[in-house]
Amino acid sequence: MNLLSLWQRATRRSPATSRNAASSPDEQLLFSLYLLAWAVEARDPYTGGHLWRVARLSRLLAEAAGLDAATVARIAIGAFLHDLGKIGIPDAVLGKKGRLDEAEYAVIKTHPEIGQRMLAGHPLAALAEDAILLHHETPDGRGYPYGRRGHEIPLVARIVGICDAFDAMTSSRPYRNGMPIARAMEIIEEELGRQFDAELGRRFIGLADNPALAHIVGHSDQGIPLQCCTMCGPIVVRPRQARDGDALYCPACHSEYTITGDTLLATGRQNAARALAATPDTDLIGRLVGESVAVLA
Repeated sequence: MNLLSLWQRATRRSPATSRNAASSPDEQLLFSLYLLAWAVEARDPYTGGHLWRVARLSRLLAEAAGLDAATVARIAIGAFLHDLGKIGIPDAVLGKKGRLDEAEYAVIKTHPEIGQRMLAGHPLAALAEDAILLHHETPDGRGYPYGRRGHEIPLVARIVGICDAFDAMTSSRPYRNGMPIARAMEIIEEELGRQFDAELGRRFIGLADNPALAHIVGHSDQGIPLQCCTMCGPIVVRPRQARDGDALYCPACHSEYTITGDTLLATGRQNAARALAATPDTDLIGRLVGESVAVLA
């Protein structure tokens, strides 16, 4: 995927960069990082909307924890960028339909350090490096890459770690269906103080009946439920700006769908070129960037 062409196309269309000609350099840099994160996520056909969900869940938890608006915004940024290092994971591992074996899991476990190295020296690195590098650390010291314990793990990484795991539990994979919210909350409760920060985990469990949670789980954007390819199962993400009659493609088998109301109708055609040239959701990225910049400016 040509990131330069994506950036050029995105900056022509995005609300974050087209509101005015004096869009700040930091805003443009943040937009480019979000665009890169989107491109990384687009490589995995089974995790569509994961970054948006983890960012919204992290924002929700940070607000419930009583953090100030600027800290909440920084946490949301780190959450959207947390999987940046998966750009260095081979497709055979990242898109595997079955469970990973021990060697493949070892490869996956390198993504936090890859992401940290990618971000090193970037002008906005401080906004996301802790979330990227440390979101798989756990309070019991059994996480990775360093085996940190308790409050040795920065707040942002503890928050993103909870939200990342919750989204993984409630999202479907080729080898299992996503579990109900209530069951995922039970698992978090069982792992308080071990896999999950005890205080933050309790606050997250307290969000179980929050209406906002139900509008994040199973969605790829606010009000946009996830839809799956009826041919092979992966997620077919519908951008908010898509309209009736627009074509969407399965990222795995390249089956074509047309939008009709709230549903996707299979046309029976396939188009690998169109599927592989997926357009970044610059409207969603622009909204998220604008939301954060408005607080941090």
